[in-house]
Amino acid sequence: MTALLPELPRLLVEDAVKAALLEDWGRAGDITSQATIPATAQARAVIAGRKPGVLAGLDLAVAAFALTDPAVSVERMLTDGARLGRGDVVARIEGPARAILSAERVALNFLGHLSGIATATAAFAERIAHTRAKIVCTRKTTPGLRSLEKYAVRCGGGANHRFGLDDAILIKDNHVAVAGGVRPAIAAARAFAGHLVKIEVEVDTLDQLAEALEAGPDVIMLDNMSPETMRRAVALTAGRAVLEASGGIELDTAAAVAETGVDLLSSGWITHSAPVLDLGLDIEIG
Repeated sequence: MTALLPELPRLLVEDAVKAALLEDWGRAGDITSQATIPATAQARAVIAGRKPGVLAGLDLAVAAFALTDPAVSVERMLTDGARLGRGDVVARIEGPARAILSAERVALNFLGHLSGIATATAAFAERIAHTRAKIVCTRKTTPGLRSLEKYAVRCGGGANHRFGLDDAILIKDNHVAVAGGVRPAIAAARAFAGHLVKIEVEVDTLDQLAEALEAGPDVIMLDNMSPETMRRAVALTAGRAVLEASGGIELDTAAAVAETGVDLLSSGWITHSAPVLDLGLDIEIG
């Protein structure tokens, strides 16, 4: 079954864009446009890709123009999740020139950042498409932008890990150390969790994996294991838990990791270090 396209809640979009516009405008607004462009001037512009990639964040770009001046109209030429080539037009914009230029940077910042994440995610997804594994993001996100960045991951063909500390129990190595071991940590989590809360535990060795399997978590994270060790982990698990590979997974190593038979590859890089996708806004003259 084909997954439905992701969607961002309108209030989330507007709150994020309002904060960005207020940050950019400061106390007096766009004094450059006010100083150089008559208030009655109208303009047409296009947003286009300067490099190929996967689009994400168009709702935020549209909101940047609409919140700056409702008289600005935006015609979407593509949708989020679409692949664009160099020069492909993403949107056509028309309306008061001051408003278009005042909203330009906020619109492009969101588009470039989120499209960069979607593009990076798509590259990982393509490398592992011949396996059953999925690429998933982590909590290594820009403060205040987590929901948007996780949305971009979905636009790129990836899936989301937990959104925060409150929607799943993930027992990491430090939790294990304080709790006194893998088994007691899982047992305590099982006694605490509601029936809809998933429990995941991180293991570093096959001995820890065997201990975890006896305790019955929903998901086991294989942390910084070699592909050969992961293959042994997959065989030992035999479908009793979802297996997530984590730790230093790069684009060049993703296929080898996925081919071990794990279910998930988690990457913080796709959100915290993905290069911005270059898009630009150009005024159409004449």
